[in-house]
Amino acid sequence: MAMKRTDRARRRMTAGTAAAAITAAVAVAAPAVASAEELVIATFGGSFAEDTKTCHIAAFEQATGATVAMKVGSSVQHAAAIRAMGGRSQFDVAYMDDSLATQLANEKLLSEVDTGKLTNAADLIPGAIPENKRFVVFMLGATALAYNPEMMPEPPTSWTDLADPKWKGKIALGDVTGTSGMQFLLAMNRMHGGTIDNIDPGIAALKELAPSAVTFYTQADQIVSLFERGEIAMAPWYPDRVGSAADKGVKVAVAYPKEGAVGIRPTLSIPEGAPHADLAHKFIDVVLSPEGQACFAERKYAGPVNTKVELSDKVAKIVPTGEARDNLWFPDPQTVASNMPDWIRRWQREVTR
Repeated sequence: MAMKRTDRARRRMTAGTAAAAITAAVAVAAPAVASAEELVIATFGGSFAEDTKTCHIAAFEQATGATVAMKVGSSVQHAAAIRAMGGRSQFDVAYMDDSLATQLANEKLLSEVDTGKLTNAADLIPGAIPENKRFVVFMLGATALAYNPEMMPEPPTSWTDLADPKWKGKIALGDVTGTSGMQFLLAMNRMHGGTIDNIDPGIAALKELAPSAVTFYTQADQIVSLFERGEIAMAPWYPDRVGSAADKGVKVAVAYPKEGAVGIRPTLSIPEGAPHADLAHKFIDVVLSPEGQACFAERKYAGPVNTKVELSDKVAKIVPTGEARDNLWFPDPQTVASNMPDWIRRWQREVTR
């Protein structure tokens, strides 16, 4: 992905500038609705939701006259809700990781995204829109190593550092039902000779490591408090969350393991039966715009998928770029989707019981 780095002072776009630029672009593409409609988006919580309001929702509402209501949860929770709605979705837009979006697409619970309604589609990195067009990748993320630089003056370099006996009782791990937990399981499985179709080595490695963890977190922001109180030295976590927490004074930094971090491709989709599909396309286009992507990258440390975005040096040190991006490993979402139910059962039976 071609992304330029530039000095923050010269290039960083303020939220107000971004909102104005996005508003102008959306206004040209489509006139404002005659009366206020409410777009319901199922998104992620914490700082992610706050930065979504600033970078995307404000500009969308100003441009269209519509309002946005957020339903906060994890990818797993959003997928479960969409399944329960059975093709009569109350969500207009859903944020999910690509493995869960792939599952729902296979179950015919996601509508096809009309790329003709996305003015920024041509500027996206290859693979951002899959062949079936049932979702759009809107950022690049990763599961990497978050660590406390005061407790660990030398940054961790490998996934195996989590198993160092001196950190027993000083690490947190993600539950397999969440992306970081699932991806760490796959990373350990890969290191121990397993394949995505044979998870035995990974399960064995996590069973051995489990007693060292103070918790198996289910929401990413749960571990912020653990880092704040100095209770953990290290955890598999997301670089974007690390950057946001560090900006608030939390003693946390990110390291990319030499074996390669596990890549994350969060997606936007329009569930079947969404009440406001046209508005949903407009919202997605705002998210994909250079202004929306630049704002979100600077505030949320999200790897942009729009090739016109320029990154500040500060952001480029945190998001997966250069060698760290080249070393990302992306498990096949179709295979992950088909195996997840069995992995969860085995995790609950063999790792956390």
